[in-house]
Amino acid sequence: MSAAQSEKQTLFIASLIIFWYSSNIGVLLLNKLLLSNYGFSFPIFLTMCHMSACAILSYVSIIFLKIVPFQRIKSRSQFFRIATLSIVFCGSVVGGNISLRYLAVSFNQAVGATTPFFTALFAYLITHKRESWITYGCLVPVVGGVVIASGGEPSFHLYGFIMCISATAARAFKSVLQGVLLSNEGEKLNSMNLLLYMSPIAVLVLLPATLVMEPNVIDVTITLAATHRYLVLLVLINSAMAYAANLLNFLVTKHTSALTLQVLGNAKGAVAVVISILLFRNPVTFIGIAGYAMTVMGVVAYGESKRRHK
Repeated sequence: MSAAQSEKQTLFIASLIIFWYSSNIGVLLLNKLLLSNYGFSFPIFLTMCHMSACAILSYVSIIFLKIVPFQRIKSRSQFFRIATLSIVFCGSVVGGNISLRYLAVSFNQAVGATTPFFTALFAYLITHKRESWITYGCLVPVVGGVVIASGGEPSFHLYGFIMCISATAARAFKSVLQGVLLSNEGEKLNSMNLLLYMSPIAVLVLLPATLVMEPNVIDVTITLAATHRYLVLLVLINSAMAYAANLLNFLVTKHTSALTLQVLGNAKGAVAVVISILLFRNPVTFIGIAGYAMTVMGVVAYGESKRRHK
């Protein structure tokens, strides 16, 4: 590869990472803005908007733009496995959105950083996969940091915390379940095709849930839109960014590696925390920052330990 080509490749990857950071953090902050600051207290409906955008844009990207080759579902059992993953995925996104109504983004990210702990737990319970004792030891500061951060969180909300922990556990459960349910080489789907099939199923699950649990969503949205003229536009941008985050996640993994993605993901959480504190002015304490820092260091150590003991 020539120096010019290498420079172009580096610039392309750097651009992907910047756009990936922007879309992920943008979705998170817009979710918080809509659910807390705008009074748009409909996390299930918001999640349905995200999934609708993912369904439509996935179809356009794969069928028309041919970003990745289209993969067909090959059996009824494969479809039911994908449906199971979709329901778990719905639970994780809805839980995360509900938690943002009650928790600061900084604390939400601190709790979300415990994903490796739940992934290791579910991997052991479902597949009996064991890690080295050093790797498990690295999970102690991951959990301990969140316990410390909880004690130092000025705006701690128990229900929001439970929802956030549930969402984090569901996200980890989905990743382990995905490895188990789609382990057959002939039935494996890349993440973009998986999103293409999961999104419409998620919409079908979320629609009745919205009608039952958030029956006044249309009336309230129309009322809010009259007061906040950009509300509908923000929801549409937020939904499109939710798809962009998934697409860019796939592209960054494709052009770098899963390990690089993990390292970048840890840094992304810290960037999101700093931006959210500056934007929303939520109060933070030294104990809270120390707890989050401990959690992030534990996650980094966990990732490094797993790499070394493969």
